[in-house]
Amino acid sequence: MASLSASNHVARVLSVANHVADVDASSRIANSWRRSLISHKLDPARRGPPQTLTEAEVRHVAEPMEETIRLATAELEDLARVLRDAGYCVNLADANAIMLFSRLPGAADTEIFLRWKVYTGSNFSEAHEGTNGLGTCLAEQKPILVHRDEHFREQWGIFSCAVAPLFDPLGRIAGAVNITSCRDDLSRAAHQLALAVTMQAARRIEGAIFRDHFRNAWIATVPGDGGSGLLAYDEDRRVVGACRSARALLGLTDGLIASGIDLSRYIKFDHHAARGAEDIVQLRRADGSPLGRSQIAPPQRARPLTKRRDPPVDRFDALHRLAGGDPGMVKSVKRLGAVIDHDLPVLLQGETGVGKDLFARAIHAASNRARNNYVALNCAAMPESLIDAELFGYEAGAFTGARRDGSKGLIVQAHGGTLFLDEIGDMPIALQTRLLRVLENREVWPLGALKPVAVDIRLISATHRDLGPMAEQGAFRADLYFRLRGMEVRLPALRDRADRDDIIRQIAREEAPSCRLSSEAWSQLAAYPFPGNMRQLRHVLRLAGCTAENGVITDADLDLPPFGGRVEPDLEAAERATIAEALRKHGGRVTEAARALKLSRATLYRKIKAMKIETAQ
Repeated sequence: MASLSASNHVARVLSVANHVADVDASSRIANSWRRSLISHKLDPARRGPPQTLTEAEVRHVAEPMEETIRLATAELEDLARVLRDAGYCVNLADANAIMLFSRLPGAADTEIFLRWKVYTGSNFSEAHEGTNGLGTCLAEQKPILVHRDEHFREQWGIFSCAVAPLFDPLGRIAGAVNITSCRDDLSRAAHQLALAVTMQAARRIEGAIFRDHFRNAWIATVPGDGGSGLLAYDEDRRVVGACRSARALLGLTDGLIASGIDLSRYIKFDHHAARGAEDIVQLRRADGSPLGRSQIAPPQRARPLTKRRDPPVDRFDALHRLAGGDPGMVKSVKRLGAVIDHDLPVLLQGETGVGKDLFARAIHAASNRARNNYVALNCAAMPESLIDAELFGYEAGAFTGARRDGSKGLIVQAHGGTLFLDEIGDMPIALQTRLLRVLENREVWPLGALKPVAVDIRLISATHRDLGPMAEQGAFRADLYFRLRGMEVRLPALRDRADRDDIIRQIAREEAPSCRLSSEAWSQLAAYPFPGNMRQLRHVLRLAGCTAENGVITDADLDLPPFGGRVEPDLEAAERATIAEALRKHGGRVTEAARALKLSRATLYRKIKAMKIETAQ
C-alpha cells in the first residue's frame, strides 16, 4: 500500500511538472516541483534523511548568525510555547535553509521529528530536498504553507510546514522561521492560521534585529496597508536605514539611503517630546496629507539620561508583575522573597498554560544566582530514552550515536545557577531515583563516566499533576516529592484570578498593540473560562491581532472553541479518562475506539502512548 501511495505521488509530481495534470500550472507548488525536477534534478521517490551537519559544522555555520539567534530566541521560545500543544516544532534557519535553532513539541511527536532528523543541523534547502516549506520559502523569499503531499519528496508527505522569511536591516534575506507539524488531524485552514502567527513572530524578530542594528539612530514606525515598517534617521533627520517594508512603502533604495537623503522628502512630523523617551506622533506625507500614527524611539545612547531619574530596578520586579493584583499570588511572592537566596527547592503547581516557566525564570532572576545559567528541561516533551543523557550527560563513546566529545548534561550546565524541570510529574520512575541521588549527594554521574561531577544548583520543578496523591499511590517517588517540595507555590488558573480583567487588557496590549477590543469581543473574553490559561489567551489575541480589520478586534476575530458547564481542572486527566473508557467499551480495540471518539487511529495511538494508557482487554 505504501509503495502504491509513493508511486501515485511520483506520478502526480511528474504530471504537474510536465504540465499534464489538471491543476493550476502557475501555482507556487507546481513551479517549485518543476524547479526541483528540472533545475535541481531531484528524484521525488528518493528516501532517506536530509543532509545533517556535524556539531562542529553547525557551530561554524551558526557563528555569523549568533546575534540574530540571540535576538530571536525569546520570540521563538514564546512561539514554541504557543504552538507546542498543536504538535509543532519551531526552527530558525539561515539563508541556506540550515536549521540553527530548534524547539521540539510533546513526546509522541518529538520521536517522529528525531527519527526524520528535523532538527538543528539539518539542511532543507530546495536544491537538496525539493519543495518543502523552509527551502521553498527561502528560494522565493515569501511566506508559504507546504501541506503534506505538496512536498516534492514523497517521504515528507506526513509533515505540514508553515514558514516566514526573515530579512536583515538592509532588506536582504537572512533566514526563516519555520514551524512543522506531523499531526494528521489538523486541517489546511488550521495550518494557515499557524502561518499567520509565524509571520507575526518573524516581523517582531526583524524589528528587534533592526532596532539593535540602528541602536544609535532615531527609529520611526511607518504605517502602511500591509503593516508598518521601520525607518532609522540621524539627529539631522537624514535617513540612515529602512527595513524591507519601509523601503517598499516609501520607494527607498540603497543609493538614496547612502546619499543621506532628507527625511522630509518622504514624511514629516512635529516632535517636541522629551528627547530621551519614546513618543507617539502623527505622520504626514511630504505633500501634507495624513499618513497615520507613528512611534518614535530615541537612540539607545540617549536613554540613560532618563534612566538616571528612575528608581533602582527591583530584582523582584518580574515576580511582582506576574503576581499582578491577585491576593494569593501576591502572598506567594512575599513568601518567596524570604527564601529566594536560600538553598530551598521550589515546586510550582498549576494547570497547563498558567506560566510556570515564566514564574521559574522570574525566581531565578530575583535570586543571587541570576548571573549564572538558567537551564530548563520539559520532562514531558523529551522521549524517555533521551532524558537520561540530556539530564545527566555522557562521556565520549558512552553509547552508539554519542557525540565524539561527549556531552555535558543539563544539571552540570546549571552549576551555580538554576535548573528548571517542567512537567516533573511525567518523569519516569527510574530517572526519579537518579535525580533523588543527585539532590542528596550534590554530584552527577554522567553515562560512561569513571567519577562523579560535583554540582551546585537551585532546583525549581513544575507540574500540572497533583504529586501528593501520585506519591501515595506509588506513581511518583514519595521521597523525591518531599525533596522537591521545599516550598510549594500554586499558580491559579486564569479563570480563578482576581485580576483576570487586568491580565486580559495587558496581554491584549502586548499581543495586539495596534488594535483595540470591541465591546462584544471584550464581553466574550471576560466570560470565557480559558482552559488553556495564559498560553491560550496569548494565542487567541495574537491571532486576532493578525485578522482584525481597521484596528478593531471583534468577536468574529476570536478563535474561542465552544465550552459547556464547569471546566475540568485537569484537562489531560479528563481526556485520559475519556480515552480509557472508550477503549474499555470496545474491548481494547483501537480502531473502534478511534471511530467512537471521532479521531484518526494515528492520533489515538499517539495519545495512548503519550498518556501511557493500557489497551489490553
